[in-house]
Amino acid sequence: MNPESIRKLLEEVRQGKLSPDDAITELRHLPFEDLGFAKVDHHRALRAGMPEVIFGSGKTPAQVAGIFKRLARHARNVLATRASKEQFSAVKKVVPGVRFEKDARAIVLRRDPAQYGKGVITVVSAGTSDIPVAEEAVVTAELMGNKVKRLYDVGVAGIHRLLSHGRAISQSRVIIVCAGMEGALPSVVGGLVGVPVIAVPTSVGYGASFEGVAALLGMMNSCASNVSVVNIDNGFGAGYVASLINRL
Repeated sequence: MNPESIRKLLEEVRQGKLSPDDAITELRHLPFEDLGFAKVDHHRALRAGMPEVIFGSGKTPAQVAGIFKRLARHARNVLATRASKEQFSAVKKVVPGVRFEKDARAIVLRRDPAQYGKGVITVVSAGTSDIPVAEEAVVTAELMGNKVKRLYDVGVAGIHRLLSHGRAISQSRVIIVCAGMEGALPSVVGGLVGVPVIAVPTSVGYGASFEGVAALLGMMNSCASNVSVVNIDNGFGAGYVASLINRL
């Protein structure tokens, strides 16, 4: 049972904001709460280091708002990815302090500004078209308590742009590289550093890129041994894994 959740409930009882009977009802909802359309996992942070994250795509604004509101009662930081402005409008009516990260397509509530990472996570994009995926990684890593540096539009078509940032790259503890087209950039970055490189194939490219499959296969076949790969357009997954590595 989440100690923070229990402390908050006891404080609300003490202040008269919540009756003892209602507090018992709240406790019955732990470790998960059944909303009918969703079972909200309130113990995710204890098990995995971050509260449950809402995947907005396919959910109605009311569903996202309902889940977000319940998570916000028990967690300091809450994130909804692949969210729309309509979903954000619904959430901000029931949760004060939320903001919409337009480029990342994310709804964010951050009430814990603490830094838990041991170093800097650098997020690199090959092109400007890869920025939405890169920003999803940035928002995720920042919300998990990391210092994040952005390095955008430094793809292999103009490799001198990447090499001009050699110091920033070398000072990173983890690097996330988002690239579409042929997906070559993570291999180049991997050959320059001795830290984990998380490759994110994006669905950017012409017909033969097969909506990111070509970049995915290229990254999985990287000859740089420090490169690992997440799924196509999965900036969230990259930011999450990078954060776990940065906490070690």
